[in-house]
Amino acid sequence: MLFRASAAICGAVVTFAVFAAAARGQGATVHSNAVVDEACGDALVGAASTYNPFQPGTREGGPETASGERYDPSAWTAAIKTSLREKFGGVQFGERPKYALVEAVGKKVIVKINDVGPLMPGRIIDLNARTMRHFDPSMEIGVIHDVKVMPLLGDYWVPGPVG
Repeated sequence: MLFRASAAICGAVVTFAVFAAAARGQGATVHSNAVVDEACGDALVGAASTYNPFQPGTREGGPETASGERYDPSAWTAAIKTSLREKFGGVQFGERPKYALVEAVGKKVIVKINDVGPLMPGRIIDLNARTMRHFDPSMEIGVIHDVKVMPLLGDYWVPGPVG
């Protein structure tokens, strides 16, 4: 119980910091890595790929995500491996989306986890186009290895770059 209370307090502090930064005209970028790190759960490490259900030839997905939201290639969103659904507090139709901190190639971003999928072996997360472009601007790599994904506690995170 103490852990949940501490996590809720950390989440509230980070949410306040994000909204305060936005109010000062700094956008939704979180400037305090230390606060974000404090609010994170256990890290998962694996590979990340990208997906877009609207792209011709796509074998998976569809225009509606597991949370019931429409897929938006311009948002900061991702799909986690179906077997990891519970680690992220469950991603269920009609429920509030979950959030995660994704770290790779020296960059960090908060994403909304609003979808799940079978994913290819070794992959733990599928990033939408905007999020993948943050890590790989050319979109030529396709798969990024050694990606760290940490579930974030709380429901009111502002997705976007952390730096």
